[in-house]
Amino acid sequence: MFTIIGAAGNVGYSTSSALRRAGIPVRAILRDRTKAARLSDIGCEIITADLHDAAALAKAIDGANAVQIIMPVSPRAKDPADGLRRSIESLFEAMAQARPKQVLAISDYGAHVADDIGMPSMFRDLEVRLAQLETQLLVLRSAEHMHNWGRVIPMAVASGILPTFQDPVDMAQPTISAHDLGLIAADLLLRPESGKELEVIHAEGPHRYSANDVAAVVSQLSSRVVRARAVPRSQWQAMFERTMPSSLANLLIKANDAKNKGGLVEISPNAGDVRYGPTSLIDALRPLVLPE
Repeated sequence: MFTIIGAAGNVGYSTSSALRRAGIPVRAILRDRTKAARLSDIGCEIITADLHDAAALAKAIDGANAVQIIMPVSPRAKDPADGLRRSIESLFEAMAQARPKQVLAISDYGAHVADDIGMPSMFRDLEVRLAQLETQLLVLRSAEHMHNWGRVIPMAVASGILPTFQDPVDMAQPTISAHDLGLIAADLLLRPESGKELEVIHAEGPHRYSANDVAAVVSQLSSRVVRARAVPRSQWQAMFERTMPSSLANLLIKANDAKNKGGLVEISPNAGDVRYGPTSLIDALRPLVLPE
């Protein structure tokens, strides 16, 4: 039996579905039981638990052969950065109590960087803490998810301008479909045990894309000419803080600075296994531009 923490999200649901298709029992751990319907429909056992309640998490994962961890961000929290730190400690305590044979943690490109580069550094902290467990740890570092562009697509179609924090707008960056990432995670969970105490694997899509590439895809799908335009660095703080607390804004600003610098939010040097999902940018963005 495999347990998926954060099973209601795009990645978690994709992993859960793949495991169920393989005939594996799946226990889905959710914060909000109202999101359980589609997981119940595919035969998952549903348990609700607060990610900050280590005792409840340990009880929920008790008996699992493997646990997949997806650490969610709560943008509505008063201090999302502090919430992430509390989640890391709670997850560690829960795993230490339940002692599953294997833990697969979804991490981030750039988590190998020692300097503070915002969000990837939070995942570095997660990796370091989980590495202290007496269990087999599999770290799956993910490129940025393609569906994150969905936040600005309506604005781009309406105005003809795709605002982006990527600068320059023609710099290709690694990205991946969340669905593909979930399938890669499921494949790793289903494979024979490697025997390694710690293994780091990277995952990205079939090609790297720039903001210009995104604008071209949105143009093609919407039949509207759309051009990418970099948001001036001086406006970032105000733009982020319109929709989120300052602590989360700072994590994202640092991450975007690191991406634009190049070479940081990347595959780590001397990386071993890199997995490539098959979904192209146009296929990932099609349902966002042309919703049913």
